[in-house]
Amino acid sequence: MSSAFAEALAAGDTAAIRSTAKADLHSHLYFAAPIADVERWLGRTVERPPPRMDGLDGMREYARRAINPYMDNWTAFEFVADAAVRHAQSDGVVLLETSIDIWAVRHHPEGLRGVVAFAASLESQFRGQVDFRPEVGFSRSFVSKDQLMSSLSEAIETGVFRSIDMYAHEHDCEPEAVRWIYEKARSHGMKLKAHVGEFGGADEVKRTVEILQLEEVQHGIGAAESAAVMHWLADNRTRLNVCPTSNVVLGAVADLKSHPIRVLYDHGVDVTINTDDLMIFGQSVSDEYLNLYRAGVFTADELEEIRIRSLR
Repeated sequence: MSSAFAEALAAGDTAAIRSTAKADLHSHLYFAAPIADVERWLGRTVERPPPRMDGLDGMREYARRAINPYMDNWTAFEFVADAAVRHAQSDGVVLLETSIDIWAVRHHPEGLRGVVAFAASLESQFRGQVDFRPEVGFSRSFVSKDQLMSSLSEAIETGVFRSIDMYAHEHDCEPEAVRWIYEKARSHGMKLKAHVGEFGGADEVKRTVEILQLEEVQHGIGAAESAAVMHWLADNRTRLNVCPTSNVVLGAVADLKSHPIRVLYDHGVDVTINTDDLMIFGQSVSDEYLNLYRAGVFTADELEEIRIRSLR
């Protein structure tokens, strides 16, 4: 084996795997803490997510029923954010890019100013322990809400957020409708990300990357349908931040063994391995690496290569 991390994967040494430096580049802060931590904080049990859900709608229904009644407020968000970064640190995550949804402005008593101050304080709190890079996120479902998009525009101007991400159903909004906000984010030096190709196909991945000039795609596994698109992504050095367990649980892929991350990797696409929503999918970054190794998707040395590249 070429590294201690590869040896740890081969041996199933979870402590050594967790202690190795890793990145998590695709995470949503609202759902980023372990559900057991949430239960201890609430002092009550929380309905656990089912092993399979019917896509994003199934996940939303579970969250609406089991999580939102307790967590959809600012006090809970503060707890989850702190617990999420602490858990990431315990899992060896030294680079964490996690999105704070602009919808959070409705919860903080000081609105956007309070959310921005909190993001900055969280980054400061963990400086030297975790390279926490706040990301501002927004749902395609809310692009028509002028006040929310105005808050998003103002958030970009603060300089606190290091990247931007867009999520929810791809059919909820065409990329052309948000080109203006991505152009503004680019002008402020932010990294440009968006969810695409989680359930959609390769053509939509390429189209969205081109229109929004994305540097990274959250999921993007639909690109595996087309060798031409995969080669294009590789040539353009567009990174795909993949979340294997999320893709299986939500039905985007049948199982881990058949996950298209292998095909993407073999076509030269820069892929990383991430958690998505730890509270719901229950797998840390270390778990995701070990799961892929045990499923025979990658060798230990290949996973070591992916780990190193994700930190760059």
